[in-house]
Amino acid sequence: MATKIDKEACRTAYNLVRDDSSAVIWVTFKYDGSTIVPGEQGAEYQDFIQQCTDDVRLFAFVRFTTGDAMSKRSKFALITWIGENVSGLQRAKTGTDKTLVKEVVQNFAKEFVISDRKELEEDFIKSELKKAGGANYDAQTE
Repeated sequence: MATKIDKEACRTAYNLVRDDSSAVIWVTFKYDGSTIVPGEQGAEYQDFIQQCTDDVRLFAFVRFTTGDAMSKRSKFALITWIGENVSGLQRAKTGTDKTLVKEVVQNFAKEFVISDRKELEEDFIKSELKKAGGANYDAQTE
């Protein structure tokens, strides 16, 4: 059966993360049968990491505050998590199903496909977002 996405529910969750006045900084999109629906959401990145277990595949939209001494701003990441114990067929479908998620999640600085929990470390993700962000004024002193 072809995978579908609940666009309206997923868009609502996506917009919650994009809203700087919202405490929610991450949301997952998970499979409910053959439909992708919003999953968990939260205000702490470490809580998101707990969702990424070896037997699950999910998509996540996460807001990070990045920048340097001159400016702070929100940067967004689209993370595809594929646990170590996910079957080969499900792994392959995840790649094609991501196009459905991208119909909703359209604005992000960087995309990650991760299956090793070490790569989920917040410092690693922030470092990659910083590289994708352009000008870096950290080296300058006042």
